[in-house]
Amino acid sequence: MKRTRHPYGLTTPCNNCPFRSDGQGITLHRARVREIERSLVRAEFPCHKTTEERHDAEDESYIDSSNSMHCAGALILLEKLKRPSQMMRICERLGVYDHRKLDMKAPVYRSFRAMETAQPPR
Repeated sequence: MKRTRHPYGLTTPCNNCPFRSDGQGITLHRARVREIERSLVRAEFPCHKTTEERHDAEDESYIDSSNSMHCAGALILLEKLKRPSQMMRICERLGVYDHRKLDMKAPVYRSFRAMETAQPPR
């Protein structure tokens, strides 16, 4: 996983990115995949390896930190779909995101539907 100083600096998915299509990614609830798809229109999806893990009695999740970076798998999937988010377009205009640097040959799902159906039913 290559990192640079800006939040759009990751260019390839990490070894257990949920967007990986090669079976190495972490699994999600199918409803979570749909939630991520809806949120990516306007929001960002940080790479879980760049967030802080939160552990409390009710919630084991990840929260953004000042070092959070956008998930490369999510960026690649959105670019494959030709659906860059609003923030991706803004950051590209500002020169902090360059879609040409993404590893488009990385094993990333071809669609959110493919990602959803690959998740085990729970």
